[in-house]
Amino acid sequence: MNGIAIQDYGTSMARPGDFDAFWDDVLDTADRIPLNSSVAHSTLRSTPEVDVYDVHFDSIDGVRIAGWYCLPAKRTETLPAILQVPGYIGEPRLPKQEALRGYAVFSVAPRGKLRSNGQFNPGYPGLLTHNIVDRHTYSYRGFYIDAVRGFDFLASRTEVDSERIGVTGSSQGGGLTFVVAALRDPRAGAAGAPYLCGFMDAIQLTHTYPYQEIRDYLRLYPERESAVSRTLAYFDGIHFGPRISCPIIVNVGLQDNICPPETGYAAYRAIASNDKRIYAYDGHGHDAGVVEHGAVIHAFFEKHLKNHA
Repeated sequence: MNGIAIQDYGTSMARPGDFDAFWDDVLDTADRIPLNSSVAHSTLRSTPEVDVYDVHFDSIDGVRIAGWYCLPAKRTETLPAILQVPGYIGEPRLPKQEALRGYAVFSVAPRGKLRSNGQFNPGYPGLLTHNIVDRHTYSYRGFYIDAVRGFDFLASRTEVDSERIGVTGSSQGGGLTFVVAALRDPRAGAAGAPYLCGFMDAIQLTHTYPYQEIRDYLRLYPERESAVSRTLAYFDGIHFGPRISCPIIVNVGLQDNICPPETGYAAYRAIASNDKRIYAYDGHGHDAGVVEHGAVIHAFFEKHLKNHA
């Protein structure tokens, strides 16, 4: 860290001048694609308190995306909603607990996840470096849009108040929270241990996976380092920060050797929102203080999503 305090660490990644134009063009392409969503009630997974639905919708590049949708069984008015975005390796979970708290909750499975990998399956490891030298075909171009269209699915539902949708996730889900908050307009966001931030800095700060995948790739193709860096600049969570205006909280573990807290702080500082706060958990690694911080997220969404004002 060269004597630089974690909270003051910068980034070597430069935001491309056409960053916004690139993503506006990708969004325009995606927005012309009908969702064509299917929603099937899952009797096996539902309970008397929570209705569970198996969801699929269309995304960019002709990929069909899956997800779990949970609703409180007893509801009399439009609901606030939460989009849950997943970690790198883990599969999206059934978000029944959040539904019990009165939310409509969609847990999206972007391309490459088990239930969405019929047309795209680079594997793990593999996703992080798939087509990494071309921003127009890089894996995360579609992956990010899949998450964004998860938000669009919630906004399309008649039982959801589209003005009260939040987004949350940890690790890769933390990075995806930044992306969705930047490319759509949620009411609030909560990002934990953010991955996909400061890629080229992270591979110097840690030698663990998933970032190690980039180091492995560059050992095989050292001549491609400049091309890799240029591509990743368009996908860096730090560079989405200037587009984020909603209230947002971020939590990091100060001993995280998977997603270095230095990059989490850099991403936090880049956020344009005037309503933001970072929570740092000393003595915690990649869990980022999840047990204690869960109550913080719960109170945060109660404040921002259940207030009709």
